[in-house]
Amino acid sequence: MLANDPVTQARHDLTAALRSAARHGFNEGVCNHFSMTVPGRPDLFLVNPQGLHWSEIAPSDLVMADGAGNIVEGHYPVEPTAFHIHARIHAGNPKAAVVLHTHMPYVTALTSLRDGRIEMCTQNALRYWNRIAYDDNYAGLALSAAEGDRMTRVMGDKDVLFLRNHGVIVCGPTVAQAYDDLYYLERAAMVQVLAMQTGCQLHIVDEACARHTAEQVAGEAQQAFLHFDSLKRLLDRDEPGWRDARR
Repeated sequence: MLANDPVTQARHDLTAALRSAARHGFNEGVCNHFSMTVPGRPDLFLVNPQGLHWSEIAPSDLVMADGAGNIVEGHYPVEPTAFHIHARIHAGNPKAAVVLHTHMPYVTALTSLRDGRIEMCTQNALRYWNRIAYDDNYAGLALSAAEGDRMTRVMGDKDVLFLRNHGVIVCGPTVAQAYDDLYYLERAAMVQVLAMQTGCQLHIVDEACARHTAEQVAGEAQQAFLHFDSLKRLLDRDEPGWRDARR
């Protein structure tokens, strides 16, 4: 494939997100999944394969699958929850071209708290004003399409889904935008958890200011692409050949 082929570019971007997430400490063993719909084929999606650490994944390792769990391209299996979560969200949420699911530590810490929420107490948190849905009904591993459909219904039209006692799902129209949201969500959760540890009361920004700030952040959408481009440059510098690696 040509380097500027949309599917090749999609493989590069999803690989860059996975490797960057490992560098940022968002990964957990060989679990969790990043996926995106195949350009020009919304019935198919790319997803990381079962058993590979995110830091070692190459573009050619990504598996192309359909919503029924059939592997269209790829040399590896896909962990079952990837189908049941990602396929159902891709199918049920038109905004979810990219679906990132992690157990990253600070966000997951908040999901383990009774009524754990991202509070509107920092500038990073304000970008998520009215964008987060909360699934407060943990039901075990997502090993059925019905569970994936339930998560999709709870998520509704939001970009972020907090999964009680579990982790988080972040969706977006591009890998750059979804990853930028994932990154800043963990930063917001980290600062909130650190502030909570002081035992002092959080200072919550009023709703009008929170809405205004969220609109300001949305107007600076180019920052997500600049951020993601910088992450790819870091990979080029520190992990040369990652784009063309073959297993």
